Amino acid sequence: QVQLVESGGGLVQPGGSLSVSCAASVSIFAFNAMGWYRQAPGKERELVATISRTGNTKYEDSVKGRFTISRDNAKNTVYLQMNSLKPEDTAVYYCNARGELTTGMDYWGKGTLVTVSS
Repeated sequence: QVQLVESGGGLVQPGGSLSVSCAASVSIFAFNAMGWYRQAPGKERELVATISRTGNTKYEDSVKGRFTISRDNAKNTVYLQMNSLKPEDTAVYYCNARGELTTGMDYWGKGTLVTVSS
């Protein structure tokens, strides 16, 4: 059973920085891509950033230049470094493992809350 466990969420002031992590119970190299999604209150879940097996990254327009996704294959962990945070970044952030190579299945973590407020 694949498990993804997010950590590092919390309260941060506007303009501040925060890093969230996603630890997988299996090798993250077994997936086509790893990603971070977020869901703000009353809104649909949206893609924030993805990183492929080869390290290619993609970002949602509103976070480009502020957020950085990275991966440590040896630790089976994916990170999201968030800088210059804005109140509109407030959301539950979910880790996603997309396209397991043998089954094609996707997996989700339970999420970690990031609140940007003064």
